[in-house]
Amino acid sequence: MPRYLLLGNSGSGKSTLATRLAARDRLPHLDLDTLAWLPEVPPRRRPLEDSVRDIRAFTEANADWVIEGCYADLLAVLATPSTTLAFLNPGIDACIANARQRAWEPHKYESKAAQDANLEMLVAWIRGYSTRTDELSLTAHRALFDGFAGDKIELTSRAAIAAFRR
Repeated sequence: MPRYLLLGNSGSGKSTLATRLAARDRLPHLDLDTLAWLPEVPPRRRPLEDSVRDIRAFTEANADWVIEGCYADLLAVLATPSTTLAFLNPGIDACIANARQRAWEPHKYESKAAQDANLEMLVAWIRGYSTRTDELSLTAHRALFDGFAGDKIELTSRAAIAAFRR
């Protein structure tokens, strides 16, 4: 009964790994980006209780799953039912390279052009990972990872991420 929780910076490889694990183990996959934001421009976070309600509905409807995101506040809700926590932490340069190579994400952007138009803002945001102090920061991810009592692993390179649970 695998229940994977994947966390890390944007561009760390969470979605790629989650997609692979979900396909291999035939698991439902939840990208927390789909529950964390209101559909507004500019984007604004949904109320935490609304996102938590939707996460709990997903986990109650699915015995096994893979859930990925960069939101320590939402990920903390999932820490107890998770069987494995993987902290993807390949470094800022790897995250930026991954973001620049990212395929179109139709569940997030109306077109590849719209996604590409957001790329430089995303790269700047990725660079701020170690200096931010919010729930999307390295500090918050480290605290969540360090406090997790179950099976956990920190993956610190693109190769380690690619090899995880092959």
